[in-house]
Amino acid sequence: MLLLLLWPNRIGYAMRCPYCNHTDAKVVDSRASKEGDAIRRRRECLSCEKRYTTYERIEEVAQMVVKKDGRREQFDRWKVRAGILKACEKRPVTLDQIEHLIDEVERTLFSTTDREVSTNQIGEAVMGKLKGLDEVAYVRFASVYRQFKDLNEFMEELKGMLT
Repeated sequence: MLLLLLWPNRIGYAMRCPYCNHTDAKVVDSRASKEGDAIRRRRECLSCEKRYTTYERIEEVAQMVVKKDGRREQFDRWKVRAGILKACEKRPVTLDQIEHLIDEVERTLFSTTDREVSTNQIGEAVMGKLKGLDEVAYVRFASVYRQFKDLNEFMEELKGMLT
């Protein structure tokens, strides 16, 4: 999956080809995602003729994240994705599996009428899903998220996984 590149223009935002930055493309195929929460479009650049995939999601009411220090900021799917990608680096985990994991976490966290979640809830939800996907990625994510103070805390977490 490629990142959708948007650049301001006189009308609003123009999508650009990730290969050549050209703004004109045609839609080759369009279908709903498996979960039904996005539209997947295969596009072909009219300049370089390369194909790429974009995903369109409905923008919903802003979901807020309560940080550890009490600050509030808008939920950013890309921050969660960056953390998971780092944990899954050089692991046999596909981008589709990562996107599916993030979709599941989002659905779990924001399926209620409550529009605020804590960073703790997000981290625990991601770790729960990663544990079932790839244990090494789980340990990597947990080591950063839980900020183990010493080797003993880290070893306790590993012992808990082995039992």
